Amino acid sequence: MSQPGRGSDAGQSFVRLEHVTKVYGQGPTAVTALQHLNFEVAEGRFVVLLGPSGSGKTTLLNLLGGLDQPTQGRVWVAAEDISGYSEEQRTEYRRRRVGFIFQFFNLIPTLNALENVELIAELSDNPLLAHQVLAELGLGDRLEHFPSELSGGEQQRVAIARALVKNPDLILADEPTGNLDREAGVMVLQALQGINRQGKTVIAVSHNVVIGEIADLVLRLRDGRIVEEKENPVPCDASELRW
Repeated sequence: MSQPGRGSDAGQSFVRLEHVTKVYGQGPTAVTALQHLNFEVAEGRFVVLLGPSGSGKTTLLNLLGGLDQPTQGRVWVAAEDISGYSEEQRTEYRRRRVGFIFQFFNLIPTLNALENVELIAELSDNPLLAHQVLAELGLGDRLEHFPSELSGGEQQRVAIARALVKNPDLILADEPTGNLDREAGVMVLQALQGINRQGKTVIAVSHNVVIGEIADLVLRLRDGRIVEEKENPVPCDASELRW
């Protein structure tokens, strides 16, 4: 994989967007999802992207994850300019460098928890041990249970384990508590905080403003623009959240 971003041009940030715009479609029906975004994130930070539906949060996450490319601008991750990658390079980047956590768990119903995680581990050159990752997420006694036998919070933690087992540089979470009640949601957020404390960079999308309290940095989006950046000098623990 080429590394066009290596060197001084990439700066010291782990994630950096430069004048990023994303437009879907053409002509009078074109929709501008993101408009001239510029921001930087240092390695090992926990970032929460807040905003209503249609604000551009998921589009931004997709650009960082290599699922899409900007119409204009550049996206840097780990000193690599991923915005210029070919489809093959983006596929390789997603496999090796990024762990995705989605609102919908996307577990394979015919595989148990351990098998769901082991399947993803096979895609990595340097995977963690699937059973160990599940145990660290409090699922050591649920390894042989199928998704239908797990609660929503447990299924989401299996999904987190699938993201972590690849040993990625960057964890991206799209509404990870969107389908969960508060108790299960707090457990999922605590798991994400634990991942972050191990040095992983975590960027999570949410419409729930309360979740921003656990982040180092909160970015608020509206109409495809960042309208507020807020640093949390002392992020709270997920167990303290109320919604």
